[in-house]
Amino acid sequence: MTVATLIVDDEPLARRQLRDLLADVSWIACVGEAAEGQEAVAAINDLRPDLLFLDVQLPGLLGLKVLQVSRHRPAVIFTSAHDQYAVAAFELQALDYLLKPFGRERLLAALDRVPRESDEQLPPAPTKRLGIAFSEPSQMTRLFVKERGRIIPLRLDEVQRFEARDDYVAIHSNGRRFLVHVSMNDLEARLDPGLFLRVHRSHIVNLDYVSAMTSHDSGRLEVQMQDGTRLFASRSRSQALRSIVV
Repeated sequence: MTVATLIVDDEPLARRQLRDLLADVSWIACVGEAAEGQEAVAAINDLRPDLLFLDVQLPGLLGLKVLQVSRHRPAVIFTSAHDQYAVAAFELQALDYLLKPFGRERLLAALDRVPRESDEQLPPAPTKRLGIAFSEPSQMTRLFVKERGRIIPLRLDEVQRFEARDDYVAIHSNGRRFLVHVSMNDLEARLDPGLFLRVHRSHIVNLDYVSAMTSHDSGRLEVQMQDGTRLFASRSRSQALRSIVV
């Protein structure tokens, strides 16, 4: 099975490096390249590739927008120097999300996810999920985080708490900590309010991992987590916590 592949990246060097890496893969056939958003849309619709290597940040249209307006729906492997788009990318069922710079080994790992048997079909980026990604924020069931150069899925029910760290948010899960480039407000809007509660402007906790709450001072509560972490809720958030006590 030969997989017709289109490369979309605004950097000529990045396109050439990826093309050279793919030249060593016998079942990949590069059918074209594009350097900006509108050109990418035209190439996708005209060439109808099976697989698309798509840079997230493009002149004219962002990579995610390119997918939304294209008529043809190829399978997608995103490429980017930034990880903040990974959640949206995987919500679109992308095969992988390659963080630049990446080498041959990482590329081959991504290609391992591409079906190669004649009776298998590549999973297209579905229209319904494209609409969701560009509509009002929907609740997430998982996050995608960077670990040793790879993007890995992290189930939200395994996350104990979120902590603001300047322009990043630290995710605490099973003794591990991951940093993601997202605001606490944007994150809070995507979380299940029945499971996660913001107890302070810098802290969101998973209520399933709260071991106890005790009164502190001036009406504030101290939130004790199962891992021993102690957090002080703000006064307004302390009232919200008291409201869920029956």
